[in-house]
Formats: sequence, structure tokens, C-alpha cells
Amino acid sequence: MTTSQDATFAPGSRIVVRDEEWLVRGVKTGTADGTMIKAVGVSEFVQDVEATFFTGLEDIRPLVPEQTELVVDTSSRFRQSRLFLEAVLRRTPLPRTERGLALADRFLLDPLTYQQRPVELALSGLRPRILLADVVGLGKTLEIGLILAELIRRGRGDRILVVSPQQVLEQFQRELWTRFAIPLVRLDSTGIQRIQQEIPAGRNPFTYFKRAIISVDTLKDAGQFGHHLDATTWDVVVIDESHNLINKGTKRNELARRLAAKTDALLLASATPHNGDKESFAQLISLLDPAAIANEKQYEAKDIAHLYLRRTKVSPEVRDQIGDRWADRGPSQAVYCTAGPIEEQIFDELTDVWLAGKWSDEAVTGQHRLFPYTLLKSFLSSHRALHETVTNRRKKATGAERAALDRLAELTSAMTDHDSSKLVKLVEELKKIGVGRGSDTRAVVFSERVPTIKWLAETVPGMLGLKPNAVRVLHGGVADQDEQRILQEFELAGSEVRLLFTGDVASEGVNLHQQCHHLIHYDIPWSLIRIEQRNGRIDRYGQKHQPQFRALILTSERDDAKDDRTVSEKLLDREAVAHRSLGSVEAATGLYDAKAEEDRLVRDLLAGKSVDESYEAAHAEIDVMADLFGDVGTAPVMTDVAVARVPKLFDSTEDFVDAALREIYEDRPEDHIDLRREDELLTFLAPDDLVHRLTDLPRSYLRAHREGEDLRLKVTFDRTLAQRKLDQARQSKTPMWPEIAFLSDVHPMVDWLVDKVLIRLGRQQAPVLTADVTKPTYLIQGVYANRLGQPTVVQWMAVSGLPAAPEIRPMDEVLREANVGPAMVNRAEALALDPFRQLLPQAVAAARRHLEAERAEWDAANAEPLEHYRRRLQTFEQASIFDELPASHRAKRRERARNTVAEQHDLLDRLETAGDPLLRVLAVLVPSPESAA
Repeated sequence: MTTSQDATFAPGSRIVVRDEEWLVRGVKTGTADGTMIKAVGVSEFVQDVEATFFTGLEDIRPLVPEQTELVVDTSSRFRQSRLFLEAVLRRTPLPRTERGLALADRFLLDPLTYQQRPVELALSGLRPRILLADVVGLGKTLEIGLILAELIRRGRGDRILVVSPQQVLEQFQRELWTRFAIPLVRLDSTGIQRIQQEIPAGRNPFTYFKRAIISVDTLKDAGQFGHHLDATTWDVVVIDESHNLINKGTKRNELARRLAAKTDALLLASATPHNGDKESFAQLISLLDPAAIANEKQYEAKDIAHLYLRRTKVSPEVRDQIGDRWADRGPSQAVYCTAGPIEEQIFDELTDVWLAGKWSDEAVTGQHRLFPYTLLKSFLSSHRALHETVTNRRKKATGAERAALDRLAELTSAMTDHDSSKLVKLVEELKKIGVGRGSDTRAVVFSERVPTIKWLAETVPGMLGLKPNAVRVLHGGVADQDEQRILQEFELAGSEVRLLFTGDVASEGVNLHQQCHHLIHYDIPWSLIRIEQRNGRIDRYGQKHQPQFRALILTSERDDAKDDRTVSEKLLDREAVAHRSLGSVEAATGLYDAKAEEDRLVRDLLAGKSVDESYEAAHAEIDVMADLFGDVGTAPVMTDVAVARVPKLFDSTEDFVDAALREIYEDRPEDHIDLRREDELLTFLAPDDLVHRLTDLPRSYLRAHREGEDLRLKVTFDRTLAQRKLDQARQSKTPMWPEIAFLSDVHPMVDWLVDKVLIRLGRQQAPVLTADVTKPTYLIQGVYANRLGQPTVVQWMAVSGLPAAPEIRPMDEVLREANVGPAMVNRAEALALDPFRQLLPQAVAAARRHLEAERAEWDAANAEPLEHYRRRLQTFEQASIFDELPASHRAKRRERARNTVAEQHDLLDRLETAGDPLLRVLAVLVPSPESAA
């Protein structure tokens, strides 16, 4: 008999461990203890119990196909057989050679080709490892959700870790659940406390929660989580805003490298994917493919084309599809604020003393030359911000600098709120756009300075007649839980919030467009990148109204004063022009990092250049990154996204769910789980084993669906209804989850039903059903797998013509011709099973011969991309050593290259098809005794 050490296992098959029967859910080979098998119990004493077994530690016996027991299906319309076959089809992962999308249109979102394109790219590689670099607003979260769903369908998305900035944890978690029905446990400060309360001390939290989302700042603490991360492997790791990982030697970079080494799929997302430096970008790419770039100083677009995708709003495929789903943005309006008398005195002081270099007893050189611009930017934000900057500097200042700071402190202290021309204009503009008592109009006001943000939040509401609860404040000092709540409240139509005062903590990844299309820059960051990021909060996919942008421009009567017209107004115009003509400011900056861009501008201003001269000079330089990225992931794609060929017996998931509930609860789900059906709405009391699968969801979600001690689920297959409920949730006054969930193909309920259907049959049983066939036809599944346990070949065979002339045809074709479907009639005819049992070993043998005969062709198809990558590895190793390196560096480089090549060759070996096929008899179609007679 086949032993557990050399047996082939596949998801959906049955095994016997400790004399109990289990259903295989997932397989992973090559662990220290042999093949790891994740399973769920089938037999009575272990039913629904989840377990993990290792072939090196357990006696694991696969069920032999020749020993399959045939049983007559007595269910109405052969429902049990049809459900069983459909469940096997759903549980079986798609083979690696299937690159098409299986679930492209099964979710609560518009099925746009441009958002499906990243899925296609991810599935085309040896491993799903790509950088999603679409510009702000195109829907990277939706693209990530589509990729995750496809990987789950392929049995390669069981364990998922999402790492994101703190402020988008809640938003990301909600999008994945409400749009895709993928639950993630949120490990913010509350989630961490939950871990400490619920799991044993010292237990690895990442083995306890198989799908989690956590902030990068929480996770980068190696002292707290490092040893747990090193002991954990993932199917998929997602890192949002991944440009924050670039700087080598930082905790974030170290975290990224740790995670990249512990996952099969790696998805990086960033609208600003690099900082303009080829070497640092090459290090980021090496996380995805260590052998993509041999020389970090010299590489070409073709080296990264398989890993990178970037589109803008003006990219042809995007432009042609978004239609009215994204309103065109309005102009960026400069709102001029004439400086008052005290403000002019401050301009005089800054111009005559600080910018003239007369504020120090010594010559002002080096970094000291930058401080006057720090004061200038503080003042252009607000007198409150300037006062804080002055106060902090005065603590260490002496001599002439102290005296100059004292004069500024005196001026800022004398300035009242009424003296602030920007404040007066802000209130005027807010009133003009309709923000005020009794109005639903909302606006977000950005400022770089925390003192300005706090001051505005204290002052503006009263001037507009708004109550305090109509205003929210967000900056870097706000606690993580409050941060997420504030952003969510601003998005709720029913909440009383009308104004959000925020800093650039909310300029990355945050959605503010659901109820808002007005954005005001109280001060302008000296970076086109940052301006674009701010504007992208309301100018994004799903915006129904024209986004309106305003910037307060403080002006001075003094000609040589560096007021907001010197820098801010010019940057406002440049961002608008770049966005309109290019779709992004990237090519207009010459740099790709906001801080580097601002530092360069300040240096140029110190050197006497204007803003225009600074940017024109930067644009005239050889921009290696623009040249590199010119044709990567931007060219128009005219072909449709490929669709996977997936056999099915039910016309829809809805039909499958309805039939499965009837089968499991013996046609009385109304009695067993209080099932209620109202038009397109399905409600029922969730059984305990289903509740267990939902524990990753927030407590607030589960509480909202409690009915006494029970959990009542409300689900629908109707996109219109689900979207309406999602919209209603956004209309509420307080944060809430949609009352009704959309039932996608990866929803835990569907997954639960698949398992329940699969265990309805006894150990190693296959149903026999009468159908429109002329001779017995055996439905057999054949699977070849690689050394990682991933299917490389999946064949669905129908074997007939036994014993004399075996014929093998595709199972789905035979099922259609045999009219296997809901219109079947089960007449409960008496069937003599012995003749069919006698032919069963011959059917299995015929299927095995077919698989072995075709294996060479399938091996070639699977091996072709592996061989292509092996050739790339050879080129990589040769190109990694270049003459300009010193001899000592060449030796280290050679050693690193060899190690990389060895690691990648080991991966390629594990991706090759290995071992014998797994064969499984699924069912037997037989002619009706009456027709045979």
C-alpha cells in the first residue's frame, strides 16, 4: 500500500489519520516534518474540527481510488450528486498553468478591465509578486482585493497578511469585506489587546489569526514581533504605501525583507513607487524578484516589466472605462489674502533680518541657511505655527539670534485672530461653498502645521455658526483608534461632521470623497508630489461631483517679500497643469520623493533661483527614472483579460447555495436555522461552525448581527441591493457595517457550504446516478502537483467504453450531453451495482494511462516558464560581476549572486511537477434500466 511518505495529496481529497477521516483543505511540501496537510474532520468524532498534520509525524493514508465504494443517489433530482460534484470543482485549486481570471465579475464593484489587469500580471509570473504603482485614486485597494480573491480560489490565499499605514487600517478592512467578503482581523491597539487576552502567553499571534491587517509602525518593532515573523510563513503579504520601505537600514526596510522571505505572493502598492534613485528602487524590486536586476546602477525597463504596473487617469485603458464613475476635476483656485499691518511687519522682519542673513553673530552657512525658510513656511501657515517654531528655537538660542527670535515672538504674540487675513478668507470661502449651520456641504482643510490645525479647529466653527461636533481634527498625534474613527465619520453622510482639519497624515491612501468634493489648502506644501497626494483624497475613482480645490495665498505689498506668490501659487499651477496633461506630477518634478523635492527647491531658492528656474533645470537633467519607466505598465492594452475555463454544474453561486442548504438541512432549513427568504435577501441563524469562520471580523460587526445569543446573517446575491445597503451604511450618523453582506464566491458561508456538502458522502464513496448516457461513464479527477503541493495539472475526465475500448472525454462536455442538471428526474430505479463496481478498477487504470500519456506535454507547458527563468538566472549571475567594482567588492558580489541563484534554482525545482497523479473517482453516470431494456 502507498505510504504517507510518497503519497500524493490534493485539496478536496480524503485521508485517514488516527482512524478518522479528514477532508484535505491545503497541502504544503518541503517542511522540516515532511508534507504539511491542513484538513477538516469528516467522520463523527472529528466532524468540522480543523487540524494540521505532517507526514513525518503521522501515519496519513490517502484513500485508494480503486477501492471507491459506489452508492446509489436517492436524492430528489440527484441533488446530492450534483452538489457533491460542484463542491469538488469549487474546492479543487486551479492549476498553475491556468492564467485566466476565475472570479472577475463576482464582487461588489464595477468589473473594469483596467482594475483586472494587475490580476492578470500577478498570475502570469512564477509567483504572484508585483508592484502596483497606479497613480492616486485609480483603485489600488480594489485591484489588491481582486488578486487576493483569485489566489484564494487557487488555494494559494489561505494565510494573508496586509501591512498598511495606521490611518487606513479600518478603510482597507472594510473594503475587503464589503466588496469581496474577505475577512481580516484588524490588529490595531485594540486588536493587540485582544491577542493578549485571548491567546496563551507566548503563542505566535500570526498562527492564531490566519488573515490579518496590521500597521507598518506596529509591526516594525522587531523586539515585539520579530521572532514571531521569522517563525511564520504566509501565502500572501500585501504592503500598502510601499515607498516607505525603500530606505535601506531602516526598521521598515528590515521588516519588508523579513516578510518577502516568508511569503509566496508579495503585493506592493504605492502611487509614488520610487524616490528617483535607481539603486534604492532596485532594492525594492529585489523583494519581488531577487534576480530581476543584476546591476543596481544599470538596468532597463524590460528587466522589471513582469513586476510593475503603473497607469494614470489619462492612460487609454483607464480613460475609456471610468466614464461617469470619476468626475473631472475642477480648476485649482488661488484665493488671495492681502496681508494686514501686523503680518506686513512680520514679512519685513523675515525679509530684512532672516532671509538677509542678519540674524546671527556669525556667518550663516550650511544647514543654518535653511532655518529662515523654516520660519517663513511656518508664518505662511499661521502666526500660531510661527510662534511655536520661534518658541522652540528660543530655548537654545543666544546673542543676535535670540534677539531676532524675541522680536518675532513679540510680533506673533501681538497678532490676534482678526489680524489673520488667511483666517478671514477661509471663513469667507467656506461660506461661499455652503459650509455652515443647516447645510450638508463638507470640506477638508489641509495644513502642514499641527498648531495651525488645532487653532483652526478652535476658531472656525464659531465663525461659521457650527457646533463643536461638526468639526474633526486629525494629525500625527491622534491615537490610532481615534484616527480611524475620525476618517470614517467624515465619510458618513448621516454624521454631523462638516469640516475636517487635517495634516498630511491624511494625504496618503485615505478616502475622503464619498461625501466631500471641496478641499482647501490653508497652506501649500512645497512639493508637487504632496499637493497631488492631498488632492487625490477627493479626486479619485467613485467621486460623483467635480472636485474643487482652493489654496489660500497670502500676499504682501513689499516687492521682495517671499509671500505665497513666490512658491505656493506657482506650485499650485504646476500641479494642475501636470495633472491635466500627464495624469500625474511625476514627470514634472524630476524627483520622486516629496522631502527631496522640497529640499531641492529650498536650496535653489537660497541660490537665487525662482521656482520656475528650479523645476525647469531639474526637468532638463537626464531623468534616468523617467526614461526607465516610460514604457513600463503604461502602454495601451487592447485585449480583454483572459477568463479561466472552470467547469460548473450550477448556473450561479445562488443556485448552489440554495440547493446546498436544502440538502444539508433535509429540505427544512427554515426549521433548522430559521432561514427566511424575501426577494433577494437571505437571512438565517448561523450555526456554530460557521460563526467560528467569522471570528476574524470586528466585534462591532458581529455585535450588529446578534439576535440574542445567536448570530443572524443577512446576505444577498443582488449587487444592487448590496450596494444600496452599503450606501445606506454610509448615510448613517455613526460608523456602522452594511446590514446585508454581498455573497461572493469567497464568502466564508460559501466556503462552509462546500465543506458541508463534501462530507455528506461516507468514506471514499462515489454516487451513482442515472443520466442520458448509453453506457456506464466514470467521472474521475486527475491531479499532478509540484513539490510545494500546488496543482500543476487538473484533469476532469469522463471514462466510458469499458472494458473493450476505453474512451476519455472532458467531464464538463459529457455532463452537458448527459443533461445532468436541475431538470433531472430521479425515479429511484433499482440499480445492480456489481457490474459497475467490477469496471471501476479498469476505469481508474484507463484514466491513469491517459494522464501518463499526456504528462510529457503538460510537463513541457509547466516547464517552459521555469526554463525561461533559469536562462534569466544564468544571465543574472554573469551580469552581476562588473569590472568597475573593486576586487574585494567583486568577491562579495559574486557570493551574493551565487546565493541568490541557488535559492531561485531551489524554488524552480520545487515548482516542477513531481510524483504520480492523484486519481479520485467522483461519480458514475449510468443509463436508466428502463432505457437499457
